[in-house]
Amino acid sequence: MEEIVLQVMEQFGYFGVFFLIALENIFPPIPSEVILLFGGFMTTFTELNVVGVIIAATLGSLLGAIVLYYIGKIFNKERLKKIVSGKIGKVLRLKSSDIEKADHWFDTKGNKTVFFCRFIPIVRSLISIPAGMSEMPMVKFILYTIAGSLIWNSVLTIVGAQVGDNWESLLGFFDRFSHLVLIVLIIIFIIIISIFYYKRLKKKAK
Repeated sequence: MEEIVLQVMEQFGYFGVFFLIALENIFPPIPSEVILLFGGFMTTFTELNVVGVIIAATLGSLLGAIVLYYIGKIFNKERLKKIVSGKIGKVLRLKSSDIEKADHWFDTKGNKTVFFCRFIPIVRSLISIPAGMSEMPMVKFILYTIAGSLIWNSVLTIVGAQVGDNWESLLGFFDRFSHLVLIVLIIIFIIIISIFYYKRLKKKAK
C-alpha cells in the first residue's frame, strides 16, 4: 500500500497528493500520515513546495468529505427512522425519537464536531456522513472541513519537510497514536451505549 502511494505522488506531484488524500477520506485505511509526511519530504528534493502540498491536500480532503456528506444525505434521517421502526429497531431497542435526539444533538454541536474530528484518525473521514444525514448547511460544513483539514495537513506536511528523509521514522508514532485513539473511541462508545440502555431500563422499571 505505502509503495503504491509513494509511486503515485512521485509521478503526479500535487495532483497525486490531491487524489490520494481525497481517496483517503473516502477509504480511511489509506494512511494520510504517509501521504502528508512524504509530501513534506518531497518538497526538499523536488519542485514541489510546502504551501502547494498543503493546498492540494486540503482540496483533496474537501472533495472526499463532500462525497461522504452526500452519501449521508442520501441515507437521511427519515430513512433511519423507517429502519428503526422495524425489526432492526426492536433488536437494537431504538425508536424514532432516538434518531430525532441524535439529529438535534448534531444540529447544536455539529459545527464543532466536524472541525475537531478532522484531527482524529478514521473519524475525520466518517464524521462527514452524520453531517450529511442531519443536513448540516453545506457552507458551514465546507468552512469547518477546510479549517480542520488545513491545520492537520499543514502540521504533517511541515513536519515531513523538517525531518526530511527521516520521515518514515515518524510513521510508528502516528500508527500507535491511531491505535490509541481507536481504543479510546471504542471505550467511549461502549460507555455511551451502556448509559443509554441503563436509562432506558430505569424508565421501564418506573
